Amino acid sequence: MTDSTIPLKSSLPPPPATRAIGRTPRMSRFLRILVTITALVHVPFLIGVAEAARRLALPVPWGISLGLTAIGIGFFLGRARAGMYDRRRHPLYVKLVDIPYFVHWCACVFTLVPSALMTLGYPLVQLARGAPPMPPAAFYGWTYALGLLVAGYGILVRRRAFQVREIEVKIPDLPSELSGYRIAHLSDLHIGATTPREWGYRWARAANGRAPDLTVVTGDLVTSGTEFYDDVAQVLGELKAKDGTFVSMGNHDYFGDGEPLIAKIRARGAKVLRNEGVFLTRGAARLYLCAIDDTWTKRDDMDAALAGRADGVPTVLLAHDPERFRAAAKRDVELTLSGHTHGGQIAVPFLSERFSLSHLTHHFHQGLYTKGRSTLYVHPGLGTTGPPMRLGVAPAVVILTLVAA
Repeated sequence: MTDSTIPLKSSLPPPPATRAIGRTPRMSRFLRILVTITALVHVPFLIGVAEAARRLALPVPWGISLGLTAIGIGFFLGRARAGMYDRRRHPLYVKLVDIPYFVHWCACVFTLVPSALMTLGYPLVQLARGAPPMPPAAFYGWTYALGLLVAGYGILVRRRAFQVREIEVKIPDLPSELSGYRIAHLSDLHIGATTPREWGYRWARAANGRAPDLTVVTGDLVTSGTEFYDDVAQVLGELKAKDGTFVSMGNHDYFGDGEPLIAKIRARGAKVLRNEGVFLTRGAARLYLCAIDDTWTKRDDMDAALAGRADGVPTVLLAHDPERFRAAAKRDVELTLSGHTHGGQIAVPFLSERFSLSHLTHHFHQGLYTKGRSTLYVHPGLGTTGPPMRLGVAPAVVILTLVAA
């Protein structure tokens, strides 16, 4: 078997520069909304801490509770601003401050729904029984304690323990030389302060260990800013495959200045495809691999990406946003590989493909989808955005094996 690539140059002009995220008026409003939500989810915590302090006979229990709640809300502001432009922080600070705080914050979010149900429903039950309608204050503290266990698992265990998944994908009219062709698919690495480069090296070793014919990474390599460009470029440089490593850009990759990131990736040996494609060969058979640029910043051009496609040659399209699958299916693209959704990051365990946060906001949110002769695979992602937590949605290195339909 022989391996070769033939680049097809895009006729598009260079994309315009995108202004990095900063403290714009819009972002300030967004921060105010987040702080308001944070204050709301701290209400059960406030009640639970006051009750615990009272039972321990501590002086001024409500003063203690109000002080801890104010600290919790204030710390959120610093964590939110740090996430808007991801900067390097000392690893010990991340481990001893950032991560414990997010465990606390996610535990507060966990308590909100059961606490609201108890606050609204318990008095009605008690009134029906002729008893005092006040809900038990201890309930809020115990619910928060349970939330600490759940959030601790999601942040300290689930997001670190990735899986390697093997999936067969049926391709219509696949040449026999390409039957069994293996694609290692990674997506949404989000290398940064809370997702260190060392995790990326583990993912790369897992992908390389499956001896793929091709490795692809479908965007969101970082979260924001420019400080982790070298880290993610080094991770991508560790990926090995017979036909090489190819990358498409995601929306988060332009939450800074994407051009230096692209240059650093290419310098490490991976190939970034931007509205263009290449041919990969196996014997007399060819596979057309192409990618569109980011859709959120309107850099994508599917017509340009597919311009070099040849009749009878199966096509694999890299498109970070899975919503572009509709356009790809209209053009009979055999396989589209996407990411973006993270599978919601939070889902009902064992039922993540049906009940997850991404299921509420995305039509194509995780796994395989088919439309006519076209197939879409939406990767669950490897890193995280927002709170660094996963629950019910495991990070994964995915190995896709092409077989004839």
